[in-house]
Amino acid sequence: MTLSSPFSIAALSLSFLAPMSALASGDTIANSYVDVSAYLTSKADFEAWYQLRASLKQNFDDICGDTFCEGEYSNIESLRFRCSVNALTGRMGQCVWVFAASNEDVDPATGAVTVDARTWACQAPVAPRTTIQEFLTALAGPSPLYATLPHTQTTLYEGLGNCL
Repeated sequence: MTLSSPFSIAALSLSFLAPMSALASGDTIANSYVDVSAYLTSKADFEAWYQLRASLKQNFDDICGDTFCEGEYSNIESLRFRCSVNALTGRMGQCVWVFAASNEDVDPATGAVTVDARTWACQAPVAPRTTIQEFLTALAGPSPLYATLPHTQTTLYEGLGNCL
């Protein structure tokens, strides 16, 4: 490859400097968020995270019929609980719990089934500066849906009441 133009040489040298300036500022790295599963490193932390997600799904299934699943959508399902974590600090960015449901009707004259499908993306009330370790510790156990979230006086259950 031949760089005959001075503009090509300048552009090439600037392309090497751009990533270095981002590193020097610290902004890019300090605000680099990843999924919790990409952040965790120990087997115990992975197990705690996957157990938390399984327990949340079970807790929701246990109370759905008596609470959120009354009314138009009686089949609300927990799809996924996902959180972001700052890759350097371990502080949580956001957690979202996604749900889906449907209501189906059969037209007696034609047999056609109409579907009214709905999804919810419920933001968990995670306090600023909460670390993933604090979160995993506070929500460990069989009933994380009702555990008080770190640095708050609220629970994930109470957060769902504002969403579903």
